[in-house]
Amino acid sequence: MYSLIRKDFLLQKHIVLLYIAILLLFSLFVEASVYVGFIFSLSFIMSACSLDEKDNINILLNSLPYTRKEIVASKYIGALLFTLLFVIVMYVGDFLVNGSNGLLLLKEVMLILGLVMITTSFLLPFLYKFKMQYLHMAMVGVVVIYLLTISFFIKNLHDVIRALTLKILTLQEIQLYFFAMLIIVIFYIGSWLLSIRIYERKVF
Repeated sequence: MYSLIRKDFLLQKHIVLLYIAILLLFSLFVEASVYVGFIFSLSFIMSACSLDEKDNINILLNSLPYTRKEIVASKYIGALLFTLLFVIVMYVGDFLVNGSNGLLLLKEVMLILGLVMITTSFLLPFLYKFKMQYLHMAMVGVVVIYLLTISFFIKNLHDVIRALTLKILTLQEIQLYFFAMLIIVIFYIGSWLLSIRIYERKVF
């Protein structure tokens, strides 16, 4: 399984280095952001999935001495590892340049991981069932709905999202974060099992 995760890294090593450079550059001008960490992590995960979409790559993967469970597991574990890599780079750079509050840092890291895990829990089963082109169509639909919402229904949606994020980060009960993470982990494992079920039924 390690080799499968390493494969994702090697195929995108130039992108990884570019992301790291951009995150370090960000640290010089702005403070570390939950949104930046989330977007960079999700972008990399989607890119890794798109590379595996070609039929010849799936045929190659299934000809190697790995079970389909291990192939799926490498994506779920890799998603967390690459997210942690980007988060560590971003916050280490921010700490060296700006300094940071340890408790706030922990909350932001947990929030980024939680957001990535929730999104990935929907994303991976969808990609194992359908192709990337359908995901692009779904994303366009989401963007259209979002634009319609901020144009006609909730015009201050950006402010609402920022306020909600700030409220989450300023909660004093750290136990709530761990309880929320426990729920997210259970949801993530459920998505993992669903993806295995979908992938094991696919024919290449």
